Amino acid sequence: MTTGEIRLAIDAMGGDEGPSMAVPGLAVALTRCPNLAFEIFGDKAEIEKAIARHPELAARSNIHHTEVSIPMDAKPSQALRMGRRVSSMWQALESVKGGTASATVSAGNTGALMAMAKFCLRGMEGVDRPALAAIWPTIRGESVVLDVGANIGVDTKNLVTHALLGAAMSRAVFGIDTPKVGLLNIGVEEVKGLEEVRDAGQILKTGNFPGLRYEGFVEGDDIGKGIVDVVVTEGFSGNIALKTAEGTARQLAEYLRMSIGRTLRARIGYVLAKPAFARLRDKMDPRKINGAVFLGLNGLVIKSHGGTDEYGFASAVELAHDMVRNDLQARIALDVAALTETKELANAG
Repeated sequence: MTTGEIRLAIDAMGGDEGPSMAVPGLAVALTRCPNLAFEIFGDKAEIEKAIARHPELAARSNIHHTEVSIPMDAKPSQALRMGRRVSSMWQALESVKGGTASATVSAGNTGALMAMAKFCLRGMEGVDRPALAAIWPTIRGESVVLDVGANIGVDTKNLVTHALLGAAMSRAVFGIDTPKVGLLNIGVEEVKGLEEVRDAGQILKTGNFPGLRYEGFVEGDDIGKGIVDVVVTEGFSGNIALKTAEGTARQLAEYLRMSIGRTLRARIGYVLAKPAFARLRDKMDPRKINGAVFLGLNGLVIKSHGGTDEYGFASAVELAHDMVRNDLQARIALDVAALTETKELANAG
């Protein structure tokens, strides 16, 4: 476990609000994790204006001016052409590559961040397509779900590799020696689903993967039950599942709000049950689980939701802090190096 100061690189220009959201988020994270320090990249005038309200954060930060920020709607190829080496996103990644910072946090364009991270940091040996992994709250605790948006369409080998990456993350973050892994599918029967998913299931079922325990296929309604520690899917379905869960949480919260104010009896019931409602609201708050990590790169990169507020961004920063503190990158590298040597994965193409 890493002790002492943990320095993070921040792309302050990412997200819908840029520095006006990111900087207050850093201030919130610093109160919770006092050993943090920051290298902040972006428009210096905007950052200094925002950080002037937070003197303790200013004392723990270095600001680096960049002329270019990546638009939220830019295509990955456009982002590479316009922002390579000069944008706030790229320079934040470069600071991790150069060892100045231990992880990058950005609320910027997901596709652009993935493209730049792959180009700048490169993938680990044996990982063809890094995955975006999220920590998902469940009835039993928390699970790792990947991929939630980095790859649209994957092959059998990618799915198997992502299972290894997710299991390694589960061991490092949750301390589970042999995580239970499931493949997201349209049914639990082995004959269902796409050919790539069925083939990946057979490899995980029959292969020698001592770092995980394959539990078979899981369906969408199993994710929240927490029946497995790691749920593996490709980025299209994973992102839809993530956004659906976030939307459903907000929908339920709105239903409760509307119902509580409808009658006097309901309002009295709310007063009596207020502590229970507060716990429910806290559990369902998507800001508390904001932040996903790109797994399989030679460096830690955390993606925050672009539309979050400062409290959500603080959660992404805290996730980066915890992953550095738990030596996630080194532990994943060791696990992947050992597991990707197996003949089962070599034959999974």
